[in-house]
Amino acid sequence: MRGLKDIDYVLHKLAWMRAEKIWPNGLRYLWTDAFGVVLLASLYESTKEQKYLDEAFWVVSEVKRVLGRKRGIRIGEESDRDGQYFHYLAIWLYALHVLSRFDPKYKAEGVALARDIHEPFVIPGRGVIWKMQEDLSGPYPGYGFGALDAFDGYVSYRLLDEEALAPEIAEMRELVNTIVGELTITQDLGLGMMLWMTQFFAEEDWAVIQRKRSLAMLGRMWMEEGYFAREPYLPHVRIAFANYGVSVGLQAVDAMPEHVAALNAYFDAYRSGDEYDRAAITHVMACNSHFPGLLLA
Repeated sequence: MRGLKDIDYVLHKLAWMRAEKIWPNGLRYLWTDAFGVVLLASLYESTKEQKYLDEAFWVVSEVKRVLGRKRGIRIGEESDRDGQYFHYLAIWLYALHVLSRFDPKYKAEGVALARDIHEPFVIPGRGVIWKMQEDLSGPYPGYGFGALDAFDGYVSYRLLDEEALAPEIAEMRELVNTIVGELTITQDLGLGMMLWMTQFFAEEDWAVIQRKRSLAMLGRMWMEEGYFAREPYLPHVRIAFANYGVSVGLQAVDAMPEHVAALNAYFDAYRSGDEYDRAAITHVMACNSHFPGLLLA
């Protein structure tokens, strides 16, 4: 398994999060829970301790109980985290794909979820709506198409079940091929997630194009203090969880190991002075950065 494997760091961080009721025993948030489920499954894969797999299954059941809706999954438990994001759902599908290696029921669950959300979110030939109303009755006010969402769906669907989701994959493939030539990502986390996606189908044209562009853009955004800027035009803006996402993407494509090491060291000491210092997303993504595990193909 390539990538960092600092399991002691992860176990210490998890113990602290549990004690502080941050995660997995804090408020539910779909993005964090998806990455956390993969983290727990990775710990099980590495240590063979059943408690980590059991906890991953428990998180899935809690997400369904707290955030699950008739169709789809709400963004988060807090009142201002209503609606549904497609890219969060796609990451959740990836988490279910990972768990399906241990229990096949999660593949069936993922396929059913993909079918439920695809038609409301996807407008064939045009794009994937970034955020929908919580009941998937229509777009969330003020939101249009997402730049990376077609790639998110294409990758997650294919990993889940290429045969069962063949019609949905075909629609996503058409969108990917339409978008890829013009797409230039400039946001730190978007770049990390694109790199992460390219690892799964590394020889396909879209992956070759976006891997090259993303690495070049990140080269422009690296700050010598030890972090990636939020955007090329925001050199002093740094976000820990986003940098950890970049780290996962870089490890997925075996690039810039010195930057991965530097940003991990930088953000272990950095404090933003806002709510993100204690937010679960910051600390779960830190664990993923130090031990990407089953996030890597």
